[in-house]
Amino acid sequence: MTTTLVDSFAAQLLDWFDHAGRHDLPWLHPRTPYRVWLSEIMLQQTQVKTVIPYFARFLQAFPTLPDLAAASLDDVLAQWSGLGYYARARNLHATARACVERHGGDLPRDLDALIALPGIGRSTAGAILSQAWGDRFPILDGNVKRVLARYHGIAGWPGLPAVEKQMWSLAGAHLPEARMADYTQAQMDLGATLCTRSDPACMLCPVQSGCVALRDGRVDELPTSKPGKALPERTALVLLAANAAGQVLLQRRPPSSIWASLWSLPEAADHDSARAWFERHLAGEYDRAEALVEVPHVFSHYKLRMHPLRWRDLQARAAVNDNADLRWVSAAELPQLGLPAPIRRMLQSL
Repeated sequence: MTTTLVDSFAAQLLDWFDHAGRHDLPWLHPRTPYRVWLSEIMLQQTQVKTVIPYFARFLQAFPTLPDLAAASLDDVLAQWSGLGYYARARNLHATARACVERHGGDLPRDLDALIALPGIGRSTAGAILSQAWGDRFPILDGNVKRVLARYHGIAGWPGLPAVEKQMWSLAGAHLPEARMADYTQAQMDLGATLCTRSDPACMLCPVQSGCVALRDGRVDELPTSKPGKALPERTALVLLAANAAGQVLLQRRPPSSIWASLWSLPEAADHDSARAWFERHLAGEYDRAEALVEVPHVFSHYKLRMHPLRWRDLQARAAVNDNADLRWVSAAELPQLGLPAPIRRMLQSL
């Protein structure tokens, strides 16, 4: 790759960003390490329009990194509830505490130290360093991979190590000498607004003159899609038990499971295990359950079909108010808890 090509790409992109980029995103004003880090984690596999209100609420609840570190995981998950991919929230909390313990309450200004923190990979670390401090580090998120694959005509699924290695090399070669914060944002803006996955606006693209995919008529085929396979399906019974006061019995999910550490409805694989759980914890007749409408939910690696069973006017066999993993919850208390989105919607509909 020639120096002229590299300089042209960055210069054209920055010129476009100045008049067409997104300058009103809340994490840009100001671009502090904490705000950049928080936005980068929230934006992983989530669109900007979805993230903005969560970002505002999260900052209101936890204005600084030490505030986040001092909060309970329950409080953090409650603010995150509905945003999905909850490991991100758990990693945010763990990283905040690690920064207080090891780095004086701030994110470290060092690539290796950042990558050593929970939930921060090479691209996220580069985004923090380049946007918060203007340091010269590349990023390689999904938007950037799509732009590079098309601009350079790179075939092969970007998740393959050899393809990703090539993209990292190109991402580093394209870095400008200055304006790293703007350049990093410009790359993400280009992929999000023009060089989109489907129906890209090539005629508006600031780097169209050098785009191999546009020249060769390969825009629709690049980047190469991940080899597909059908998602497996699972079914589960969810137990919706209410007491005479209208409170619902919730159970904390295990820390290493789907929806880890969130509050949810008790779940069982089949009626035998559901009955055993019911009879161990609740005083009532299992067979009086009312079967509700199936609730489907799709994860990244499987489809879940939930079959809710509902009981009313039940009592617990033992006190659960002080139990770390079981609690009766009223409708008014639900907004303060971290709940999986489909479970929250199910409870709100009832």
